[in-house]
Amino acid sequence: MALTARSLRPSLSRPVVSCRPRASLCRASSSSPSSSSSSSVPAASSVQHKAGVALTSFAAPLVLAANDAAYAVGGEHGILEGRTFALLHPAVEFFLLGTITYAGYLGLQWRRARKDIPEEIEALKALVPAPQVAVGANGDEEKAPEVPENPKIAELQAERKEILAAGVRDKHTVWGNLLLGTGVVLTFEGCFNTFLRTGKLFPGPHLYAGATITCLWAIAAAMTPAMQKGNETARSIHIALNAVNFGLFLWQVPTGLEIVGKVFQFTSWP
Repeated sequence: MALTARSLRPSLSRPVVSCRPRASLCRASSSSPSSSSSSSVPAASSVQHKAGVALTSFAAPLVLAANDAAYAVGGEHGILEGRTFALLHPAVEFFLLGTITYAGYLGLQWRRARKDIPEEIEALKALVPAPQVAVGANGDEEKAPEVPENPKIAELQAERKEILAAGVRDKHTVWGNLLLGTGVVLTFEGCFNTFLRTGKLFPGPHLYAGATITCLWAIAAAMTPAMQKGNETARSIHIALNAVNFGLFLWQVPTGLEIVGKVFQFTSWP
């Protein structure tokens, strides 16, 4: 039994030593199509792996550099991080507050000249009694004296003529377009400036109200084609949305002033 064990030990150890060379020789000497195709798969995957490593090595510094540039807190962007650029947003916002007020006034004036005054005039004329025809003693018809026109009608007609002469419709269009274009750009400018200085945005009433105002401006402007065709529903929606925007604008003035205080606290000129 001892001799048998000794004789078995070499035979058991030999395949372990010689298996790998033989397998490699078999793979090297094989010329069948299945062997060549199986050897090409590792080669292709190796090439793809090397290409992926090279691409990652090239792109990683760019991504890290872009990330560092986004969180610009060390003055790398100069005036774009400074107090001057940060105060551009609130300065233009106060201009837009005046713009939305004036544009709204012009819109209401145009509505009064187009709709309200004519309706008031028609209502006053309806109150004037129709002329009566009287029959005299000899059978002749005699017209009753005419009722003098209500002086309020003349006043309304003069007011409407004055409003139309002022060109409020065209002015409302011009100021409305200015409000829309400047307001949308300023919304993104404020977000961009905040992110540039701090590396993040601050969700809160000011941000949410500003985004809502921008969306409502777009919807109100989209009502214009229907309004031009005489759609009263579109006109009512247009007026209602702009009224809501005016309220949101006034509501966020205090929070905007708080942000201005933080700008003076954490930034420097220029």
